[in-house]
Amino acid sequence: MVNAGIARTFQNIRLFNSMTVLENVMVGLDRASRYSLLEAALHIGRYFPAERAAKAKAMAILEDIGIAHFAHMQATNLSYGNQRKVEIARALATAPKLLLLDEPAAGMNPKETEDLAELIFRMRHDYQLSVLLIEHDMPFVNRLCERVMVLEYGKPLFSGLMAEAIQHPDVISAYLGEANYA
Repeated sequence: MVNAGIARTFQNIRLFNSMTVLENVMVGLDRASRYSLLEAALHIGRYFPAERAAKAKAMAILEDIGIAHFAHMQATNLSYGNQRKVEIARALATAPKLLLLDEPAAGMNPKETEDLAELIFRMRHDYQLSVLLIEHDMPFVNRLCERVMVLEYGKPLFSGLMAEAIQHPDVISAYLGEANYA
């Protein structure tokens, strides 16, 4: 998947909790390592220059995301919203062209959701990404997406502009509720 330029995050955050935030992001850079297993084991040859470059790149991504100040903390000690940002940073470290986000706003409070929407919007531009978003939070989707495909029980219900989706009777019935959008 990574070799095809695709990265993903998971609905349930999957970080290495025993690692620091920086180390978690560096995992995403692993395929770019330019040293041998022997060099890594013995800390010789290309190991140190490659590790310095990886740390610098990971720190740059953390700065872009706005969480560089957490770089040396264990990932498990961060808030849920910041753990989600670490997961996105690790995905960005793979230099994807397509980023798959599975329910990124699930479990977040309104402030975290708003911050995440702004981050994803900015990352799309800054990293020249296409984003495939799977999400049930329609206001969140509305802030991020121009085009949507709405599924109901795995079958297409609507495909088109977000502005049209929120007016479509079947979408309203399935996801939005008559009281909110009628």
